[in-house]
Amino acid sequence: MIGAMNRVVRAVFAGAILLSGTVLAQSGFPTKPIRIIVPYPPGGTVDLVGRTIGMVLAQQMGQQVIVENRVGASGTIGADFVSKAAPDGYTLLVNASLQVFNQYIMKSIPFDPIKDFTHISLIGSVQLIATAAANFPANNLAELIALAKANPGKYSFATSGIGSASHLAEEMVKRQAGLDMMIIVYKGSAPGLIDVMGGQVSAMIDALPASLPHVRSGRLKALAVTGRNRASFLPDVPTAAESGLPGFEISSWYGLWAPAKLPADITARLAAEIMKAVKSKEVKDRLEAQSFEPSGISGAEFLGYIDKEVTTISKLIREANIKVE
Repeated sequence: MIGAMNRVVRAVFAGAILLSGTVLAQSGFPTKPIRIIVPYPPGGTVDLVGRTIGMVLAQQMGQQVIVENRVGASGTIGADFVSKAAPDGYTLLVNASLQVFNQYIMKSIPFDPIKDFTHISLIGSVQLIATAAANFPANNLAELIALAKANPGKYSFATSGIGSASHLAEEMVKRQAGLDMMIIVYKGSAPGLIDVMGGQVSAMIDALPASLPHVRSGRLKALAVTGRNRASFLPDVPTAAESGLPGFEISSWYGLWAPAKLPADITARLAAEIMKAVKSKEVKDRLEAQSFEPSGISGAEFLGYIDKEVTTISKLIREANIKVE
């Protein structure tokens, strides 16, 4: 009897030590390098956001943050990798809105974008910008629309991926203006912008952070921005709405995800660090100068934001019949 009781006491004591060790391990997070997966090539806006956030998180958390590009299948290869990783906070995903839109575009994806992830934080959003090569005959979006209408099938758009904000914006322009323009799909922003600068493709609508350096260098000309208002640092560039597309407005947004079932304390810690990061001088100097609007909302509020976006964008995807076969 006494021996049995001693065994129970020892078992309870051992369980308490194990539980205590788990709590201490979690409260001491992170104790090793964190890996952020970016599911697009280097040089694009998702990559820029991931590396900027990773740099600041490393400073704040006192631990190395490694950014790794896992490219392919409109971002689903990298996202799938994260969905199947251990839910310990050491493998994270930075992605754009395509993370939740792919389910409406692709015939099948190997994960559920809601159930298979912990939704940590909305990092922020950014306007898109329509650009063309410096020597392109149109100087603004209204002129591009006029050229495309006069020459059906002659001009083309590049896009960073099927169903991306870039692609959706171009489909919106085509539908609203009644244009016959081919959309050529690239694996990320950078290769598409290179072909626009080289004249192989007529124009591209993409997130400001990826395009703006080329506009400032003179290799691209800005045709229009897609926000409600003009960008403060591009006051002479009209909005799409001012270019003959009334009510036109679209942005690209970016979030941080982890595998499903991430412990609540680690989720809260990461959300708090993102909130701190988006308010930091490093992030503001690098991203706000490019019209990036930081957010930092997390948890249920982030899910509410996603639900609202899905309601609007899924309708456009159905109407435009945007599909990956």
